[in-house]
Amino acid sequence: MTARNGTAEWRGDVESGSGRITVGNGVFEGPYSFASRFGEGDGTNPEQLIAAAHAACFTMALSNLLSGEGHVPDSLRTAAHVQLRNIEGSPTLARMDLETEGRVPGVEEDEFRRYAEQAKEMCPVSRALAGIPEIRLTARLT
Repeated sequence: MTARNGTAEWRGDVESGSGRITVGNGVFEGPYSFASRFGEGDGTNPEQLIAAAHAACFTMALSNLLSGEGHVPDSLRTAAHVQLRNIEGSPTLARMDLETEGRVPGVEEDEFRRYAEQAKEMCPVSRALAGIPEIRLTARLT
C-alpha cells in the first residue's frame, strides 16, 4: 500500500499564532489559526480536512460497491459535517454527518441506502474515525 503525507507549521502561541497546512506535495496549501478552528476566521482547520477526507473516501467506496454490482453511478455527491465539542474539558470530534446524493440508473431508494450503509462501514476513513461517538448517514437518489 502507499503512504500519504501532509505537513503543518505553526508560529506563535495558540490563540494569536497562525500556521499553514500542506496536503501531499502541495496539491492543497492553506492557512489555519485559532480563529479558523474555533470561530469563524479565515482559513481552514483540521476538522474541515477530516470532513473532506471522509466525504471523498466514502464517495469512492460507494462508487466501488455500486459499480461492482453493475450499477455505475452517473454521479455521487457527499457532504460531511464534523462537530467539534468540548467534552470533559477537551475539544473532541463528537459527531460526523454524511449526506450523500446519487444518480444511479437501475437502483431504487432503499437499495441505494443499503449500499451507502455498506460504504460507510468499509471506508478506511470511517474506520479511522471509529472513535467518533456518532456517525450519521443520510442517503437519497436525485
